[in-house]
Amino acid sequence: MTAFQVTDSQAAQFAADGYLFVPKLLDDEETQLLYRIAKADQAMLDRARNGYGRDTKGNVTSILIHNELDDDIYSAIVRSRRIVDTMERMLGGEVYHYHNKMTMKEPYKGGAWEWHQDYGYWYNNGCIYPHMASVMIAVDKSTKENGCLQVLRGSHECGRIEHGVVATQTGADMERVEQLMKRLELVYCEMEPGDGLFFHCNTLHRSDANNSPDPRWTFLCCYNAARNDPYKKHGHPNYSFLEKWDDSAIKEVGRRQLASLERAASDAVPASVG
Repeated sequence: MTAFQVTDSQAAQFAADGYLFVPKLLDDEETQLLYRIAKADQAMLDRARNGYGRDTKGNVTSILIHNELDDDIYSAIVRSRRIVDTMERMLGGEVYHYHNKMTMKEPYKGGAWEWHQDYGYWYNNGCIYPHMASVMIAVDKSTKENGCLQVLRGSHECGRIEHGVVATQTGADMERVEQLMKRLELVYCEMEPGDGLFFHCNTLHRSDANNSPDPRWTFLCCYNAARNDPYKKHGHPNYSFLEKWDDSAIKEVGRRQLASLERAASDAVPASVG
């Protein structure tokens, strides 16, 4: 299978819509490795256990953020040429890793994410320009029932909207959002595992709570343009050179990491007593 390479028409679609859907951004083996590693990553699950915040109905919205890269499958995906080259095409030049994160909506209790733009709060991190974007990769199947991402097509063209506190999240000014909803198409981004969605930092998006028996995990890689180095220190990193890895590294690193997790799990099983 040839790894994804963005075309001229896809780049134009991203510029017009503020997002680009890419089926099978990860191939079947890469998707299975990401799924099995994420679900077996007890350290990640322990850190995310208390959730990130709550939506307006009090449901927990769980997320785990990493600012640093390591020798693991998450970092191999962040560094992969198919994604970094695409981001550089979309943002018009060199990019660096801003952060990556796993969002986890558990069955029947995973909370909603309120309407927001990522630049609504990244702006406050010292990023002068909205030369930023993310790619969301489905770990589980993402549907309307389990709270898939929703976007307003073309909303990135409205510029940054004022944001404030909504429950314990950061949300966009709903007066503006409601006006945009009258003018723009609401798109439910249902995704199969391994599908990817590239979206601009000013694209308005949200998701419903998970009211289904199925989990909805997604992995997100977030990038900033090198020329947009934040003018002040914040929780996410300033510019540093991002080394691109060949796409084959996703499988190479993933196989090694999964084998290590399986060995650790095997060693943790107590011996049977005769």
